[in-house]
Amino acid sequence: MEERIIAACDGASKGNPGPAAWAWVVADGQGSPRRWEAGPLGTATNNVAELTALLELLKSTDPAVPVEVRMDSQYAMNAVTKWLPGWKRNGWKTSAGKPVANRELVTGIDELLSSRSVTFRYVPAHQVGGDPLNALADQAASEVAVSQQAAGTAYGTADMPVPAPARSTKSRTAGAADGGTAGGSTGRTRSGGTIRAKFAGRCHCGKPYAAKDMIARNPNGWGHPECRAALA
Repeated sequence: MEERIIAACDGASKGNPGPAAWAWVVADGQGSPRRWEAGPLGTATNNVAELTALLELLKSTDPAVPVEVRMDSQYAMNAVTKWLPGWKRNGWKTSAGKPVANRELVTGIDELLSSRSVTFRYVPAHQVGGDPLNALADQAASEVAVSQQAAGTAYGTADMPVPAPARSTKSRTAGAADGGTAGGSTGRTRSGGTIRAKFAGRCHCGKPYAAKDMIARNPNGWGHPECRAALA
């Protein structure tokens, strides 16, 4: 049995509310990703997606093993670590006397937390040099929100999602001057928004691309530049 699990979860909503999905990534005790899953939610809010991601992560991990959960949603984290006791005391009403939103999801998470060791770690989203597990979960949720098709290792997807490059606060000129190496990325090129892939991945066309290949953003994630043109 593993002594410790490190995991990340995230949700996405394209419109808030809009097409939504949840995702989680589970790593070993050293932080190396081992498996992931993402599921569609139809039309939902971002908060619903974030809470569902946490609920599904807890369902998918062994309750006997301590887990560190990394999240970029302060709402979801605060809901289950700070606000929950007060909501219970107030009869599931907020401090303003209004019914607690997404109560069913919060109570489900509370039940799963009651019998296991879970620590939460907030990680900012979309940061150069940010948490790699959160970036994977973020990308998986975003792609499934668009496709509305479940994905992950349990569905035969061997490769991990390929995170979109984080946005640096540096200008493009500065990025070019230092070789564009911040966060391990080579930075943007001047050829219509294409970049060099930081990791190997798979295009929506089904064919893989290698690390350092040129890739471009398309409605289904990242892939070959020519496939983006085909979707236009």
